[in-house]
Amino acid sequence: MAVHVVNVITKGSAPPGDCGRASLSCVGLRSIERRLERFVEDSVGRFFRGGVRPVEISHRVTREMTDSRSVGVRGQPVVANHFSVSLASVDLARFADVQESLVRELCDAARETARDEGWVFMGPVQIELSADLRLRGGGLSVIARMKEADGGVGVLHLANGHQVVLGEFVLTLGRLPECTITFDDSNVSREHATVRPDGTGFVLSDLGSTNGTLVNDVPVVRHRLDDGDRICLGGTTYFEFRAG
Repeated sequence: MAVHVVNVITKGSAPPGDCGRASLSCVGLRSIERRLERFVEDSVGRFFRGGVRPVEISHRVTREMTDSRSVGVRGQPVVANHFSVSLASVDLARFADVQESLVRELCDAARETARDEGWVFMGPVQIELSADLRLRGGGLSVIARMKEADGGVGVLHLANGHQVVLGEFVLTLGRLPECTITFDDSNVSREHATVRPDGTGFVLSDLGSTNGTLVNDVPVVRHRLDDGDRICLGGTTYFEFRAG
């Protein structure tokens, strides 16, 4: 299966690093609140007056993630990644025209929280909104569970907006035009790294690059990718892995 070569221009600044490992840090929560408040104010604020607001859903999802923590086989804290959110019919109706965008923002906020706290997921973050006739306006319930990815499917989200779907093939990253994805960045080695399928997931391997490979700001030689992992080649070129 072939993937077209994509030329990526490095951004001038790097994404922010972790903002601390304190339990549910105030800085991280404020960042998420601002993200969702901007979404409401800029896009659809008029729909939410008097009902459940996005930031309330995000707080409940975060609480469920916190309560679900367990230790994974590699010693990392694993948290729930699948959330069924039930709302009153009147509140769900307010979200009808923006539901896809809202779910995307909520999933991004959950990934951001996990990165800040050092948590990992078993599979992609999924949030489903549905109506519960037993709930009155303003009511909210969340059921969280851990769910593995359905098969080995993943996507690389590049800095220039392109997306590369992964599958049953080895993907090469570097400056050479022969690489599957070519980066226009002198800090990236000619053949810098590979991403290959491994069972139900994908493994990122550094090919002895000059300036190294980072995942979530930690140097790696070989790393099994988790949903939301932020990858950096050469210290300047960033992109993100999404499972499912």
